[in-house]
Amino acid sequence: MPKIKTNSGAAKRFKKTGSGKIKRGHGFTSHILTCKSRKRKRNLRQGALVSAADAKNIAKLIPYM
Repeated sequence: MPKIKTNSGAAKRFKKTGSGKIKRGHGFTSHILTCKSRKRKRNLRQGALVSAADAKNIAKLIPYM
């Protein structure tokens, strides 16, 4: 069986947790920050888990992580 290439874009955006779930960061954090509240910006810093609907497809992109 040949090796599968890891999608380098996905590798930078997603990490796997110890239990095998896939972690992601939030968007909407790079610019136009003045109109967003302090609380909203603070909460966007936290990571989140990928939804179950997307997890299977993303797992194929990062097979060895």
